[in-house]
Amino acid sequence: MIPSSFPPKEEIARLTARMLLEIKAVHFNAETPFTLASGLPSPTYIDCRKLISYPRIRSVLMDFLAVTVMRDAGFEAFDNIAGGETAGIPFAAMVAERLALPMTYVRKKPKGYGRNARIEGAMSEGQRVLLVEDLTTDGGSKLSFVDAIRDTGATCAHTAVIFYYGIFPETVDVLGKHGVALHYLCTWWDVLAEARAQGAFDAKTLNEVEAFLTNPRPWQEARAGK
Repeated sequence: MIPSSFPPKEEIARLTARMLLEIKAVHFNAETPFTLASGLPSPTYIDCRKLISYPRIRSVLMDFLAVTVMRDAGFEAFDNIAGGETAGIPFAAMVAERLALPMTYVRKKPKGYGRNARIEGAMSEGQRVLLVEDLTTDGGSKLSFVDAIRDTGATCAHTAVIFYYGIFPETVDVLGKHGVALHYLCTWWDVLAEARAQGAFDAKTLNEVEAFLTNPRPWQEARAGK
C-alpha cells in the first residue's frame, strides 16, 4: 500500500534512531574501535541488516523511506526501484511494493557466467531508476551501482538509504558530481542524540563518540594501525 502519511523529517529521524537502538543495531565502543571496510578505526558501527528480522520496525521504516523519496524527489519521479547487492535488495523490494513499481537489483560485479549481467530483473532504456541501499558513508560505493544502471540506458539521479553517516562532508559532493541526490532517514547525530536521551550508553562512551563524529578523520588517523 502506498503510504499517505508524511511525518516531519525531524520526527522520522528521531524515530528511526530509536528503532535502531531498540534492536541493538547500534554499536559504540571507544576502547576497542571497530574496523570499517576502509580499514580505518571507528568507535561506531551500525548493522542495518538486522532490520529485516523485525517486521513492525522494518514496515514503519520502509513507509518512512517511501514518503521521504516522494516528498523530496516527487510522486511520479521513478519507473524502477533497484537494490544494491546485497544489503539493499530486501529494502528495494519493500520500497518498490509501497510505490507500486518494478524492482531490480544490481550486482557488485558481473557474475562471470551466463549473460554476465550486473542488472537482475527487467530494466529498460529511458527508465528513471531509484537506487536503494541500507546505508552510505562517503558515497563512493554507490557510484559503481549507478554506473551499472546507466549502462542499460536508464537514468539514475537519486539514491535512498535508511542510514547516512552524516559526518564526512565530501559525501554529498561526491554523489552530486556524479549527478546523484541522496535521501536518508537519519544520521549518527540523530542516533547520538537519542542515545543520550535514553541513557543507552555510559557518558564516557557517548563523549568519545561525539569527539569522533565532530572530527572523524583526525580521530581515525590518531588510532590507525594501533
